[in-house]
Amino acid sequence: MNRPVLVIMAAGMGSRYGGLKQIDPVGSCGEAILDYTLFDAHEAGFDTAVIIIKEAIKKDFMDTVGKRLENCPMEIRYAFQELDKIPAGCRIPVGRTKPWGTSHAILCAKEEIGNAPFAVVNADDFYGKQAFREIFNYLLNVSEQEVADFCMVGYRLGNTVTENGSVARGVCEVSEDGYLTGIVERTKIEKYAGGIRFLLEDGETWQDVPADQPVSMNMWGFTPGFLDTIKADFPRFFTEDMPKNPEKAEMLLPTSVSKLLHAGKATVRVLRTDDKWYGVTYAADKPVVVAALQEMTKQGKYPDGLWK
Repeated sequence: MNRPVLVIMAAGMGSRYGGLKQIDPVGSCGEAILDYTLFDAHEAGFDTAVIIIKEAIKKDFMDTVGKRLENCPMEIRYAFQELDKIPAGCRIPVGRTKPWGTSHAILCAKEEIGNAPFAVVNADDFYGKQAFREIFNYLLNVSEQEVADFCMVGYRLGNTVTENGSVARGVCEVSEDGYLTGIVERTKIEKYAGGIRFLLEDGETWQDVPADQPVSMNMWGFTPGFLDTIKADFPRFFTEDMPKNPEKAEMLLPTSVSKLLHAGKATVRVLRTDDKWYGVTYAADKPVVVAALQEMTKQGKYPDGLWK
């Protein structure tokens, strides 16, 4: 099997953030979080990356991030997630402008990924060096088999929450031997004086959750066959799921994985990291990320200027 490929999802528009998080500078030389992702991934062993964007942001992206990446030692490929990239016979609902979700995003990158195992990450999330080492080494040894051999990186919840508002997290259920048994999506998790808590579905009751609870930050590892599975399932999504919410329904990676997991067609090894995750869900998060990267640069974890 070919060497693992890194897939970076950068097509989102950052509505809560108020701009294009994918290109917002956080480094001393104008680097975005995506630059640090590529630097860490290359250091871990990845030599090819596929970046998924939208045609609508192509010029802004290429004029900033794309220009810098001309000096990146990795092979950079681009794929485009567009609303009209759907199966023949499917029709886009009137008024639909939202993309079809993260499973659709990686399906749009199928040709660029090729027949290789691949890791998937978000462009606006800082994952840390350990996570890339763990997932690269795991994917280096996977092979296609009847039961798909997937993986994900599990973070300690306390290393992922922000001081600036609530967050959504996939709370992981993990077996004693380290395999994912389920993910519960919690849409409102926040820090408070007594620790960390989430709001139950009744909209009124809060429940505490341990800081070391493993959560998914959408850092997944897949074998190539997963792309064929998504492609085969997409028409079903269009006929069954999308009509329930024509303007907003999405086909999401955790949902696609969960279906295979519960059908006994996949296993997901949970790789653990103690690194702190950083993201810019809110504009107020940016100074925290900038300060953290400055400190890591002072410690020698990054050069002052990644692509010099």
